[in-house]
Amino acid sequence: MSYTKEFHIKTGSKVNLGKIDPGYHGDYESEEAVAAELKKYSQRLTELQALMYAEYKHSLLIVLQAMDGGGKDGTIHHVMAAMNPQGCSVVGFKVPTAEELAHDYLWRIHKMTPGKGHITVFNRSHYEDVLVVRVHGLVSEDIWSKRYNEINEFERELANSGTTIVKFFLHIDKEEQLRRFRDRLDEPDKQWKISDSDYTEREYWDEYQRAYMDVLSKCSFNYAPWYVIPANHKWFRDLAVSQILVETLEGLKMKYPVPSVDLAAIKQKYHAEVAEESGMAAVELMTDEEQPKKKKGKKKGKKKKKK
Repeated sequence: MSYTKEFHIKTGSKVNLGKIDPGYHGDYESEEAVAAELKKYSQRLTELQALMYAEYKHSLLIVLQAMDGGGKDGTIHHVMAAMNPQGCSVVGFKVPTAEELAHDYLWRIHKMTPGKGHITVFNRSHYEDVLVVRVHGLVSEDIWSKRYNEINEFERELANSGTTIVKFFLHIDKEEQLRRFRDRLDEPDKQWKISDSDYTEREYWDEYQRAYMDVLSKCSFNYAPWYVIPANHKWFRDLAVSQILVETLEGLKMKYPVPSVDLAAIKQKYHAEVAEESGMAAVELMTDEEQPKKKKGKKKGKKKKKK
């Protein structure tokens, strides 16, 4: 099954999160059931990222949004771990600094977008400026309501410049969020994640859901699609995100660049160096394909004996 098609939000559709089951897990019943397939996608992501880095034509921006406890950090840990840090970075957007507030709301976002050959993951993003600011009334409706079109144009600009954009909303229900908050209390290695806002923000659950539905309905386009990922089951979340990323990158039809050097000349130098070290003739170290081609001469025919 292609989760790229199943979870894609079509342009212009009216999204109702209440009708999307966050507990959906396809035909799989457990983490063990997805292990082999998840490993396959992980290996493929490693290959595709290396290809993107070498080709140096494309870039990929991954946007992760979710309610608190929705699994953004977990997705980064389990899915993005397949990528080489040399060509991948993660940016977390928190409360704007004084310097950031002195500029337009997209200023801090634009400078963190990926360059050619690079993959960047946004842990929260520019969408906070039509989510948090809306729910808490930090700016007037007249201001945040205009931002949908501004964000769409911003993403179109990125896409036109060669950046592929993939946006994931990790969809959990309110009960699952509370279970995860309990885990943070019970498990010492998760207690550092506890925030004063965990429970105060739960009071705004319905307002956030409405804000997210507007984002998903108004800001999903072919050049910057949204995917709603059922995320109550972490293992299914990882599988779906991995598959969508693999299919997205494969769709770029990337190729390794042609070498800029004379490979034949480099091979001859290499074999000469090895021969000098080993005391063997360079030609003895060459494969059949690397052997110097013998010049074809004219075959001498046998002289006929005079009768």
